[in-house]
Amino acid sequence: MIAQMNNKSIRMLIFKLLRYSGLPFLFREVIQKQHVTILLFHAIPLESADTAFKYLMKHYTIIGLNDFFNSCREKKPLPDKSLIITFDDGHRSNYDLLPLFKRYAIPVTIFLCSGIIDTNRHFWFSITHPDYSTEQLKKVPNREKLNILKEIGFEPEINYSHPQALSKDQIREMSPFVNFQSHTVFHPCLPNCDDDEARQEISMSKKMLEQEYSFMINAIAYPNGDYTERDIQFCIDAGYEFGLTVDYGFNTPSTDPFKLRRISVNDTGNMDELIVKASGVWGFLKTNIMKIANIFGVV
Repeated sequence: MIAQMNNKSIRMLIFKLLRYSGLPFLFREVIQKQHVTILLFHAIPLESADTAFKYLMKHYTIIGLNDFFNSCREKKPLPDKSLIITFDDGHRSNYDLLPLFKRYAIPVTIFLCSGIIDTNRHFWFSITHPDYSTEQLKKVPNREKLNILKEIGFEPEINYSHPQALSKDQIREMSPFVNFQSHTVFHPCLPNCDDDEARQEISMSKKMLEQEYSFMINAIAYPNGDYTERDIQFCIDAGYEFGLTVDYGFNTPSTDPFKLRRISVNDTGNMDELIVKASGVWGFLKTNIMKIANIFGVV
């Protein structure tokens, strides 16, 4: 416990030092100025979201995901320091943020798991297995993962006593203020699926959301950010125009439309961490430190 506290304190100190180092300002005013930044949240609490949104609105130009898509199609320029806010999964708590979306007129996009919304089904990654971590389960073939979870009583279509995802009524109420898009049916790691599984997860999510909610689904966020060229082809075949990853970096209208880059800010309530991550500094350091480590055989 003491070690964990020390590690957290060191981490927070690093974020504070980086925030006031001038690097976030440099990245924002030089690199991000001529690029489009897409941020990724999941289930950030209301108070933290309020603080984060106020900062982001002050220092960036918040645009909608479809604004960027239109720019890609028409090759039209966007405002300096354009930034897009996205959420993955469609967590129940996203509904609590609706007053902020309305108050600040923020054009947010939420990527929904079509087989989990409006049910009492649970996300597989919310299940605690006594012998396997979530990170370990992300690396095994999808059918094997489901068999492992079945041993402890979890199946994708089991309904529990409470929901984890948004309901239909909540989605309907949010839809005038939120752009809803696809995040597959049950959130598998697509590269670990066989062809039939991957094709079904990709195509059925789009069909379900369009038929049930009359949404125009033109984008998919790959679960866990994992994808292969096969999965991209399945997305093209299903009629998507864009795919969002969690690959590090920023975007322009010429970025590969099925490899759009996003920066995860970890639902943090710590402003030092938010500022450092939103600027891309944290991702840049992590990416390049790992490259250097690989070169010298450290990892």
